[in-house]
Amino acid sequence: MGSHYIRLKTIMAGNSFGTLFRISTFGESHGAGIGVIIDGVPPRLDLDAAFVQSEMDRRRPGQSAVTTPRNEADKVEILSGVFEGKTTGAPVAMLIRNTNQQSKDYGDIKDSFRPGHADFTFQEKYGIRDYRGGGRSSGRETAARVAAGAIAKIFLATYGITIHAYTVQIGDIIAKTIDLDEVEKNSLRCPDKVAAAQMEALVIALRDEGDSIGGMVETVILGCPTGLGDPVFDKLDAKLAHAIMSIGTTKGIAFGDGFDVITKKGSENNDAFGTDGTHIHLKTNHAGGLLGGISNGEPILFRVAIKPPSSISKPQDTVTMDKVAKSIEVHGRHDPCICPRVVPVIEAMTAVTLADAILVQASIRR
Repeated sequence: MGSHYIRLKTIMAGNSFGTLFRISTFGESHGAGIGVIIDGVPPRLDLDAAFVQSEMDRRRPGQSAVTTPRNEADKVEILSGVFEGKTTGAPVAMLIRNTNQQSKDYGDIKDSFRPGHADFTFQEKYGIRDYRGGGRSSGRETAARVAAGAIAKIFLATYGITIHAYTVQIGDIIAKTIDLDEVEKNSLRCPDKVAAAQMEALVIALRDEGDSIGGMVETVILGCPTGLGDPVFDKLDAKLAHAIMSIGTTKGIAFGDGFDVITKKGSENNDAFGTDGTHIHLKTNHAGGLLGGISNGEPILFRVAIKPPSSISKPQDTVTMDKVAKSIEVHGRHDPCICPRVVPVIEAMTAVTLADAILVQASIRR
């Protein structure tokens, strides 16, 4: 029984995140739907269903010329844990039904491994895979995370914490200014209006060539109190890195000055302390709002490298499950750049991580 239990736990691992504010997602890209169960949502929280849906609308496909034309409304159904507009303390379950699948688009590559995708590794790990849109490894799974993140954001708002993510680079085009009011006004969710127009032109040109492009998303957390995060293995930056790197399209994360610290002296990188006589603050923020893995009260800042979407229509070399070499073209409806749609996903996973950290800290100091 013991060995069977260990094996069962191994098979079921990997679908949950968090300690006290804990989310578990389920479903596949071309299945009946996807969803999430959230355990640990505090009771008596005003749950604004319209806000949850508005967050889903930011991530949903078919928004513009630079996103996939798959037409999913991503309507959220709240199944449990809410009564008369307030959370009850019971697990909150939410379901997003799939309504616009086109599984036939994947029939001609069901026995081939798509470059850049998880087809090969899923097959090697489980001995079976859902080839329709990538199944469980599809980016569509992130819709469930956004639903959970919306509830986490509602909880964080009671602490005055806000999270802002935005695209700062696509290819070699870099945003020169950061205007948060501009982010939701353009298709790339870029805080620089001029750069956004250049980014859009680049993405559309590559889309028309059957190709894709990567980029960089920056996130700033405002209003975060001091003391969140735990020493050694559960540092807040470690937890955030875990959350963000669990998103399929992310390839790297850097906090504060990130890799620029390589060329800095300690005298240049250290953040000096100051005080107004009442509060302690830091005069600079090279550390990105974290010291020893614990929030220091300054804005938490990190950047995430986003890979170019792997589904492109250009011919690519691969092999079949029978080890026969061939060339394939990936058809269907795909994003030429995932940055604008991953912005709300990064915000969601950040919110879930912070909500969990707040509950953990509350259990230490009341």
